[in-house]
Amino acid sequence: MTTEKVSIPQLFKGIALFTPGGDLIYCIDPSKQGRWHLHLCVALQEILDLSEPPHFLVPCYSATIDHWLDPRSQKVQTFAEAYPAVIRHHAVLNAVFGTGDLVWQTAPWQEGFCDRMVLSTYRSSFPQLWEDHDLVVRLDLTDVAPQYQPRVMNKPVVVNTQCYVLRLFVAGHSVTTERILTNLHELLERSLKYTYTLKVIDVLTHPEQAEIDQVSATPTLVKVWPQPTRRIVGDMDNVDKLLQMLGAQEK
Repeated sequence: MTTEKVSIPQLFKGIALFTPGGDLIYCIDPSKQGRWHLHLCVALQEILDLSEPPHFLVPCYSATIDHWLDPRSQKVQTFAEAYPAVIRHHAVLNAVFGTGDLVWQTAPWQEGFCDRMVLSTYRSSFPQLWEDHDLVVRLDLTDVAPQYQPRVMNKPVVVNTQCYVLRLFVAGHSVTTERILTNLHELLERSLKYTYTLKVIDVLTHPEQAEIDQVSATPTLVKVWPQPTRRIVGDMDNVDKLLQMLGAQEK
């Protein structure tokens, strides 16, 4: 389980699973044969030290994407949908799946599976799922799951010192926000030699997090880990400045 840099194939099926707190775990399956929802639930159990896999998150907190080849036109087609509870994360989904400004469809709400009152009953048994641990994790079947430590007193989750924890503060979702997120994701994939988590925080809906991190303008990128904390405000196109903040070099 890792966010190590790997290329995205032309044809693939992708599945993303969010938690109510906003953490994300996803996978990319070129063979389109894996029962990935089950694997993602088991991975969340291991990462967050849950008593059992949180199968109740499926399908309510999931999103899927399929890149397939049309046999008639021989052109790659894309179908992407996310459930109402996570459709707001479309910019993050486009960044991790490399789909640019793709418009995601809203999946139909499934009565009996996605009842909000029923889902809320799990909160007492799985409180970790309602917390925000700044997780954006890619899962591959060949990976060995690292032992993540739960966040305590607003400290970020870290596996070891060879890990980056980043927060990008934005004001609403726009074309500019999606461009910044896509360019930043590409730079991190290309330049960081260690694993990282990147959390996007909308200050309009989460002003309390902006106050905690002392963010007064957007966009702002905060490097929470490794210490010392560093930040860039406004200019996200300055590659040299970003690399200097991260302590990374272009490969």
